[in-house]
Amino acid sequence: MSTKKIYFASDQHLGAPTPEISFPREQKFVQWLDEVKQDAEAIFLLGDLFDFWFEYKTVVPKGFVRVLGKLAEIKDSGIPIYFFVGNHDLWMGDYFEKELNIPVYHDNKEFTFNGKTFLIGHGDGKGPGDMGYKRMKKVFTNPFSKWLFRWLHPDVGVRLAQYLSVKNKLISGSEDVKFLGEDNEWLVQYCKRKLETKHYDFFVFGHRHLPMEIQLNEQSKYINLGDWIGYFTYGAFDGEKFELKKY
Repeated sequence: MSTKKIYFASDQHLGAPTPEISFPREQKFVQWLDEVKQDAEAIFLLGDLFDFWFEYKTVVPKGFVRVLGKLAEIKDSGIPIYFFVGNHDLWMGDYFEKELNIPVYHDNKEFTFNGKTFLIGHGDGKGPGDMGYKRMKKVFTNPFSKWLFRWLHPDVGVRLAQYLSVKNKLISGSEDVKFLGEDNEWLVQYCKRKLETKHYDFFVFGHRHLPMEIQLNEQSKYINLGDWIGYFTYGAFDGEKFELKKY
């Protein structure tokens, strides 16, 4: 890795609560991307980049030109970018892969950097509890549900989905952004269970909107990246040490 770093960010929720209100956050995130590309070995985006995203066969939601253009520029320069879908952009298809040449993952994935093992993902629906969301996710990701939604005109479908996402939080759930304690943090419990069968040096997730670093044992750590709504936090790994930083 030499002097370069691997960067991680999650939960920008661009477009919420309105495109106009989220525009300064998009500008700030693009500025961050422009800065980290100077020494980035790779960039990981761990989901909910958009507050809503749906890919029709020939249409994607309008907007987000600056962030999409910056991602294309960085990827074209030779820096790998990896995208994990979140619970708000879970209907992402192959647009990023075909248009930006950015791989898209719909579940956790293992990586090894400089001898350190990582388990990386968005984090929604993992661990015990939250059964209501888990049932709802099965409905949203069902191919028949997506087929039905695709028949709605984009002007209707996108507006309806944005309303449900921002107002009723049917896609995101209604969890409070506060630390629940190790015994009640579902992702912490999920990580501890994974460690029973395999070692990981770092578990890196988003979804909770709360920056967290929790030592699971002497060699393993759980990191939650926070968000780009209230915290503007991100992760940086230099080959040995993982740090949560604020932008």
